[in-house]
Order: sequence, then C-alpha cells, then structure tokens
Amino acid sequence: MAGGRGFRRLWMALGGALFLALALAWAAWRWSGPSVPVQTLQPREMVHSVVATATVQTQHRANSGVQIAGKVRAVNVMDGDRFRYGQILLTLDDAETQAALAAAQLGVRQAEFKMREWSEVQVPTAFANNQIAQANLLQARAQIARQQALFSQGFIGQAALDEAARSLQVAQAQADSAHAQLQANAENGMAYQLAWNALVLARSNADVAKARVSYTGLVAPFDGVVVSRNVEPGDTVQPGKTLLLLAPEGDTELVAQIDERNLALLRVGQPATASADAFAQQRFTAVVSRIAPGVDAQRGSVQVKLKVATPPDYLRQDMTVSVEIEVARQAAALAVPLEAVHAIDSAQPWVWRVSAASELERVSVGLGLRSGAWVELRSGVKAGERVLSVAMQDLHAGQHVRLSAPLDRAQ
Repeated sequence: MAGGRGFRRLWMALGGALFLALALAWAAWRWSGPSVPVQTLQPREMVHSVVATATVQTQHRANSGVQIAGKVRAVNVMDGDRFRYGQILLTLDDAETQAALAAAQLGVRQAEFKMREWSEVQVPTAFANNQIAQANLLQARAQIARQQALFSQGFIGQAALDEAARSLQVAQAQADSAHAQLQANAENGMAYQLAWNALVLARSNADVAKARVSYTGLVAPFDGVVVSRNVEPGDTVQPGKTLLLLAPEGDTELVAQIDERNLALLRVGQPATASADAFAQQRFTAVVSRIAPGVDAQRGSVQVKLKVATPPDYLRQDMTVSVEIEVARQAAALAVPLEAVHAIDSAQPWVWRVSAASELERVSVGLGLRSGAWVELRSGVKAGERVLSVAMQDLHAGQHVRLSAPLDRAQ
C-alpha cells in the first residue's frame, strides 16, 4: 500500500511539473514575437488636396507704350503706384507736335476766311455781274434791232450794222460768263465746293495734329497699379515698345501650373487656401475659376486660375504663393499612413490586421482618398479593428506579435 501511495505521489508531482511547464511555455509564447505599432481604425474627416505654387495676377494686363517716336520728358509713376483713369503717366517732348498743331490751326483759319470770302464777296459779286451782263445783253439786242431797221431804210451803212452785231456777241459772251460764275458760286457750286473741301481738309489736318499732341502723353486707360516701369526721363522711345506694364483694379487671380496627372481631380468652383512665404501664418481663401483647355506639353502641366474674392493687403503682383486646392472630402473615412499599405500602387494592395489573439492577418483592401501621408481604406477592414501603422520586414500571416503602446497613432 505504501508503495502504491508513493507511486501516485510521484505521478502527481510529474503532472504538476508538466502543467507548470506547459503554462510557462504558453506564457512565453503569449508574450513572444516582435513588438509592432498598431492603429485602431476610427472614422475621421479626410480631405484630399492638390498643392501647387502660383503667382498673383489680375485678370488681364496692359503693355502700355507710346504711339509716336520721341524723347521722354517725364515719367509720373513708379513700380507699385496706383493710378486713376485719365491720369497722365508719361509725357514726351511736344515742341514739334505743338508747332505742327499751330500750323494746322492757322490753315483752318485761312480756310474759314476763304469760306467767308465766298459768302461775303464772291457770291454778291457774281450776282451783280450777272445782273449787269443780262442788262447789257438786252441793250445789245435792242441796238441790233434798231440798226437792222435803219440799214434796211438805207440810213446807215454795213459797217454800222456789223458793229452792232459785234456788240451783241460780246454782250452774249459776257452774259454767259456771268451766268457761269453765278452758278459756280451758288450753294453746292464748284467755287463753294472748293472752299468747303479746303476747310474740311484743314480741319482734318488740325485734328491729326491735335491727336499727335495727345500722343505725347501716355494716359491711364483704367484705374489700376503699375506692375513694372521700363522707361526713364531722357530715353528716346519708339512705338510698339512696352514702357509700363499696367494691371487694372478688379478681381485678383492666382495662376498655378498643376501637374497634368491631377487634371481629372480638378473642377471649377473647388475651394482652396493660399499663403505667401513672407506671411505664412496669414492664409486666405480662393476658388478655382478657370482650367485651361490645353496642356503645356513641355512642362506636362495645366494652367489653373483661382479667383480671390477678398485679397489681403500684402498681396503684390507676381508674388509667389502656395495654393492648396481641395478636390475631395470624406466626412468619415478609415485612414492609415501610406507606409502601412503594402503594394499600394498595385491592383491588390493589402495591410496587416491584428486579430483578437494578437496574430497577424493579411487583408486585401480597397483604397480611396489620399491626403498628404494618409490614405483611405474603403474596403477590407472596418472601424474598431487594429492594423499595423508602419511597414515591417520579416512578418508572416499567423505570427504572434506584441502590441506597442500607445496603440493608436495620432492622426
């Protein structure tokens, strides 16, 4: 009996030792494996944006110059100056054009005197001459009739009759000439037309001379600001050369070149935020107003214009700003860092999911929005599940891992 009890005690001791060994082995297995950073998936707002560099511009600009050659007398504005419509921005030496204008105006006065001469002298004179010629003609006709009667009665000779006939011919010629002069000096007659055309030509020459005088001053075509000044007093300038680059007041635009790979994401009306490097903390809003219909083949980009409704005071023409265009927004997205997704650019991306038993599971996922260093997981996982938040080497499915604390990575 004593031997049986001893044998049982031995087996019990061996069983306890075996149990303890198994328990220790299980504990060692439970707490073995690599330590991995894990993220618990929770819905969060996610914004997808396109970032680019843009320049500040107005909707259009004017390359302003002079219309005639000359020497610059004064430049009345500097870079950055604001001006008003009609303001004289630049003037040329106008001595020659003023002299030409004075000569043209004198020509107008002479032509006006010619019109007065026609009206006050030539017309009355032509009328009087016509009256005299008609009277002389009537007298000559009466005289020839009397002379013919006397000749037929033998009271005068052939010489006297011939003299009367000659006098009639002279009177008739004078009457025809006077009538022609009267017609020429009538309104719309030749003399009138010559005098009137001379006056019109003189006035046209005066208008041209006056216009050339006006060309010696560069007048502001609108309210705006001087973007750049490329002229100084004393310069000799020619037509067609840009002397002042002008920008009108109005809507301010940001002009950006966006990589053509993002073209499918861009839409007119998308909101954006922008900031200048010199004022990085002062961000302002903009809206996509125009997307160019063509792509710049050399740069592989598309031009995008954004309208700034309320531009800050520090904005300057051609200033460089950073623009972030919001192209998509997801209110409740399950997002992980880009580095957590394996084969992210392939047709079958996947992530490591950690089961309740702290074992790795390889899960295929569908990707959605990307925002900076984050990407949305649209399928394959759900809220509350844990996934590895970084890429790690030498892992395999079913492997037991230890979760590093804290479990959640800041998003």
